[in-house]
Amino acid sequence: MIKVLGYAAKHSYSRLKRIQFEREEARANEIEIEVLFCGVCHSDIHQVKNEWSNTVYPCVPGHEIVGRVTNVGPGGTRHEVGDLVGVGCMIESCRHCDPCQSGDQNYCEGPNAWLATYNGPMVPAAKALNGGNMYGRDNTFGGYSDVMVVNEDFALKIPTNLKPEVAAPILCAGATTYSPLKHWGVKAGDNVGVIGFGGLGDMACKIAKAMGAQVTVFTTTSQKLEEAKRLGISGVLESDKDAMKEMKSSFDFMLSTIPEKHDINPFIELLKRDRTLCIVGALEPMAGVDNSAVAFHRKRVAGSLIGNLADTQEVLDFCAKHGIGPDIEIIDIQDVNDAFKKVEKGDVRFRYVIDMASLKRDESA
Repeated sequence: MIKVLGYAAKHSYSRLKRIQFEREEARANEIEIEVLFCGVCHSDIHQVKNEWSNTVYPCVPGHEIVGRVTNVGPGGTRHEVGDLVGVGCMIESCRHCDPCQSGDQNYCEGPNAWLATYNGPMVPAAKALNGGNMYGRDNTFGGYSDVMVVNEDFALKIPTNLKPEVAAPILCAGATTYSPLKHWGVKAGDNVGVIGFGGLGDMACKIAKAMGAQVTVFTTTSQKLEEAKRLGISGVLESDKDAMKEMKSSFDFMLSTIPEKHDINPFIELLKRDRTLCIVGALEPMAGVDNSAVAFHRKRVAGSLIGNLADTQEVLDFCAKHGIGPDIEIIDIQDVNDAFKKVEKGDVRFRYVIDMASLKRDESA
């Protein structure tokens, strides 16, 4: 067994605190990773606070992980000791269902669905099956820790020209926005609208722009209009009724990145006929959709969940090729609780990334 240090929440109302636990050493086709950086995702906050009603405690968050391979288990061939790798939202899937066979591990339809990087299986009922789950783990612990052990297939290659600290948020925020942009065929010349301008919205704008699309971001915060201008994209306040009216039926694709329930009806009006509005930010019931606005122009409202392994590797390579990535601020893990508060308040325009070397600091010093 490997002794591991991390930060965990023990209850929905508790702060993250230092914890020591154990991981099994790398088994067949697994690798051990020294975690260098881990991004702070809004999903971490939802999960820690049990806002999706499926959290298993203690909860060690973190699914935007970049680190060095320190050991390769028996039979491993994909990575070598010393390789820089990334781990996103998944560390295993059933591999046998139709989505898995098609390469869509993120839509696994096995009895336990895919195994999340932390908080164990995504399906709560999994724990009721034979007292555990098909992966042999009742809970998993994520990247707010100094060591990860994962199946080699679920570790992605970090391109050499992509800084590891910048690569970390791409494993979630990048994959989550790249996947629907790719799936719905966004191409050069398309008019793309991005709703929300936080961590997901920032990456969505940069990726769509690199694809050659004309990008407009919609925000409720006037200060973010300057940031949009800096990125070379249009920015519109959602409260600007005249601007919204002028854009009616003008977008080829729209992506909602807002991390909680919100009204999407004003944005449905902005879609062209036969076009799609995809929701990636909120995993909860949405405000009622006016079906007349959808039906009269055969528009679509859709969802998309993270990205499969191929999409995640593609977006890492895409960002490296185009020289794009999230704007980040590196923090010590001792500051993560304050970072959570700022993310919840929407005060952050960048992605927090934890320098995991700070975990070794003696907090009593």
